[in-house]
Amino acid sequence: MELRSVEELMDLLYACREAAVPGGGPADGHGRALRTAALLRRARPADKELQVAGLVTAVGGLLWPGDAAGRAGRTADAVRPLLGERVARLVARRASSNAPADDDLRRLREAEEEGRTAVFDAGVLEDWRTVLELVAARNSRLGTGG
Repeated sequence: MELRSVEELMDLLYACREAAVPGGGPADGHGRALRTAALLRRARPADKELQVAGLVTAVGGLLWPGDAAGRAGRTADAVRPLLGERVARLVARRASSNAPADDDLRRLREAEEEGRTAVFDAGVLEDWRTVLELVAARNSRLGTGG
């Protein structure tokens, strides 16, 4: 599967919200993704690709629920045409314990971990549409998109 538009990605992210456990909790991938992206926005406000990487990891659990081992790589492959190589690389490497952790990957993992337990209003998914559009447009202009 390859995501070709922000609208397709938003539909998947909304589907993650629908699949979320009522009341949140550790299995709430949608809420965790929003909190992760919000934490990354606070830490690195100018790094939209890092923020988006934190947000889109939620779709892997929805698309490939039984494939925990291959989920990160498959999610990366799905978002690469739309969001670019850097986002895909961060998504693919975040779950791998043997991937060398540069500052971006460390920050993503830390935000994900904090997003599991943090309690704050991370906003709503629609707040991220413009950021996704900016990253997709930038990727398209660079000639690395579909």
